[in-house]
Amino acid sequence: MSVVHVVGTGTIGEPLIGLLADHRDHFGLEEVTFHKRTPLQGERAKVGDLERRGAVLATDVDRRSEFEELGHAPKYEALEAIERADVVIDCTPVGLDMKRDFYDHASRPVGFMAQGSEFGFGKMYARGVNDDALVPGEDRFLHVVSCNTHNIAVLIKTLAMDADGSNHLDNGTFLCIRRSSDISQSSGFVSSPTVDAHHEERFGTHHARDAHGLFATLGHDLNLFSSALKLNTQYMHAIHFSLTLDRDVSISEVRDRLAANTRVAVTSKRSANEVFSFGRDHGYFGRILSQTVVSLDTLAVRGGNTIVGFCFTPQDGNPLLSTVSAMLWYLDPSRREERLDVLRPYLFQEV
Repeated sequence: MSVVHVVGTGTIGEPLIGLLADHRDHFGLEEVTFHKRTPLQGERAKVGDLERRGAVLATDVDRRSEFEELGHAPKYEALEAIERADVVIDCTPVGLDMKRDFYDHASRPVGFMAQGSEFGFGKMYARGVNDDALVPGEDRFLHVVSCNTHNIAVLIKTLAMDADGSNHLDNGTFLCIRRSSDISQSSGFVSSPTVDAHHEERFGTHHARDAHGLFATLGHDLNLFSSALKLNTQYMHAIHFSLTLDRDVSISEVRDRLAANTRVAVTSKRSANEVFSFGRDHGYFGRILSQTVVSLDTLAVRGGNTIVGFCFTPQDGNPLLSTVSAMLWYLDPSRREERLDVLRPYLFQEV
């Protein structure tokens, strides 16, 4: 039996802690611990529910009494929780700082993961994209890529690569149409469509850069470019994609490839709120774990070899699945697929 420690209780950390606690026996976990830095009256119910579900709270020494005053029962100090864990999952925006200050010096954990935009934390990973690139005993640090990077990567793997790993992508461009903020967040909302700058000369935004890095672990040097904008909505991210292949392709082949990938969902819906609503009604606490939801009516082939269309990003659902997959790989690669069975009901092929 193993111990997993999660650092942070935000939009990724909170659902991850609950998911691990709910399924700890199935995952072979003796204990799920989590660290929260700041005691807040407004988050007392959230932390209390995680404790009720079996997760164990760790706090900084100087904040312990404040958590206790809120009715919580912290058991471990922050560094103690890291040192006693087999796997540490960082869900904060300061994973690189935590690695430098703490993780590099921790002796017990066999693996560390960071989320989202922590470029440089470790080898990039997305389940179903580069599992073959993971090296036991070598990849102690993994970077689970962002939700939109997951989406871009699975589109490329599904539509532009063959089962043997052969690559047929000449170039790929992506417009990431991002929701303004998570429905749990009260700040950061934008009042109108707001465009992002292209900070990367070769890649545009970090989404294409990270997808390139993900496939580089498999020996590919892909020609990718991404742009991004935020809309004044809290529903879902969407992506417009254009994949130019080095061979001809038909719409029927595109549809067949999408249907064959169990991590890809397709839909006849064209509205983010309808896809979001499906997740609310059928997902795990509102989250489907598919990597992407492709809108079938938007698919087209231009010039015989360029696939275009729109798809929706299941936000934190796709990195949640990759994080659990990587955790189980660290703990026992031989039982990873068996232990993931409990989550397969939330992988949809049609929305």
